[in-house]
Amino acid sequence: MEPPERPARGAFAPWDEPAAQPLVVFDGVTKRFGAETAVSDLTLAVYEREFFALLGPSGCGKSTLMRMLAGFETPSAGRVLLAGQDLAGLPPHVRPVNMMFQSYALFPHMSVEKNIAFGLEMDGRPRDEVGARVAEALRMVKLEGLAGRRPHQLSGGQRQRVALARALVKRPKLLLLDEPLGALDRKLREETQFELMALQERLGLTFIIVTHDQDEAMTMATRIAVMDKGRLAQVGTPPVIYEAPATRHVAGFIGEINLVEGTVSGCDGRRVTVATAVGDLTVADAVDSVAVGQMVAVAWRPEKTRIVRGGEAISNGRAVISGTVHDIGYLGGRTTYHVDVSGLRLKAAVANAARSIERPLGTGEAVKLAVAPDALLLLVR
Repeated sequence: MEPPERPARGAFAPWDEPAAQPLVVFDGVTKRFGAETAVSDLTLAVYEREFFALLGPSGCGKSTLMRMLAGFETPSAGRVLLAGQDLAGLPPHVRPVNMMFQSYALFPHMSVEKNIAFGLEMDGRPRDEVGARVAEALRMVKLEGLAGRRPHQLSGGQRQRVALARALVKRPKLLLLDEPLGALDRKLREETQFELMALQERLGLTFIIVTHDQDEAMTMATRIAVMDKGRLAQVGTPPVIYEAPATRHVAGFIGEINLVEGTVSGCDGRRVTVATAVGDLTVADAVDSVAVGQMVAVAWRPEKTRIVRGGEAISNGRAVISGTVHDIGYLGGRTTYHVDVSGLRLKAAVANAARSIERPLGTGEAVKLAVAPDALLLLVR
């Protein structure tokens, strides 16, 4: 029987429903390795049928958190619960969880087909079911013609896909993915992201993925937990994480951003003016309460920045910043300008919507950057 279809991503938000019960709960979890604290008093809930991403730089604790859920590490303090059950003392092989590691961990003496089928055969599944599910997994990772090969006859990316297929074929209640697409080339990586999303929705599984790749998390996840030094910096949907980062760390880690330090010089409700090295910047809708004289940061995304030549006029209502083009990056779909302003380097991204454009800006040219007040973010942490 096929599971019911999950609602469209925009309508899927069990974390906003007071009556919804999470599938996974990390309750005040701490993990220490000797004197080092890898995870510190962390509380987090993941709901059934989410595609949840743990995102952060190396050493932030995201893989340790996943390993505690899988049963390969034991919390130093706190609890890990799955479907309401405390997992303390429960060994990995009896948890309804499957994990794909960063390493391939394939059986070298077995064919691709046998590697993928191994877990199903150990569970005593009927031969016809094993064959059908292995064939489906091979199609998903685009290895149909390689079923009879051994791991040493495959490229690194192909071996990674075999490991992914082996993790998916058992259709666990909860699938843990530790940097699963790292060995794939860019095009195949992007294709596999959408295939994983489609499979997760079709089968009604819950996926938790560990990644340091912001684009991967933003593409695949229903929600993202951004981690920083063993703690949660922010948890939210991709649009919230991108458009309303809670801290300087989140703002700087997710995508490109301009960030300027300054001092609050005026407050009018949620409208806050900040004196900075690039001039006064007025934030139209500040989330955090601040006081005059407080040190804060103002941030905005490069794509929300208009750039024009220094002699051109800009409509009123925008912050206008004068500078000089330092460097230009042409990326096909967009062009990014690096602009020197009062000892800082700011960025403006312009979509290349037409094939033929007017005379482009050049390095060393005087320019103006314009940013609307509602595009500015006020960050106090």
